[in-house]
Amino acid sequence: MYHMKKEQWIDVPKDQVWAFFSKPANLLKITPSEMKMQIVEAPQGEMHPGMILRYKVAPLFGIGLNWTSLITAVVEGEYFVDEMLEGPFKIWHHMHQFESKNGGTLIIDDLHYQIPLSPISKPFHPFLVQKELEKMFRHRETVVKDLF
Repeated sequence: MYHMKKEQWIDVPKDQVWAFFSKPANLLKITPSEMKMQIVEAPQGEMHPGMILRYKVAPLFGIGLNWTSLITAVVEGEYFVDEMLEGPFKIWHHMHQFESKNGGTLIIDDLHYQIPLSPISKPFHPFLVQKELEKMFRHRETVVKDLF
């Protein structure tokens, strides 16, 4: 199991940040265009436990994949958790946390994941999976700064 934790502080009140991140359609705005993400199904309204989100993505080499996420936990204004039901990872558990800090908001992404075919796939993790996830989070950080 791998773990990645990213933090970003922005000078925006938490309620505004939550309002953006809790809308599934906004994921398209913060995902790198080269991933070719498309929302196949995302219910309208606020995020809630039990919500299922379906996407198509092309994370590596332009190969299109289905990705289905289940929102397993939500504490409004504080955090939500998405877990992958179908997609390129064996396990994907992503907690999105939002904390008021220094007059703004600290955004915390806490990700636990496992790649398929382990241990055979382990040598490929650093330069394929980890590198791409780092790139995705760097992109997200830049876009979030620009949006807010």
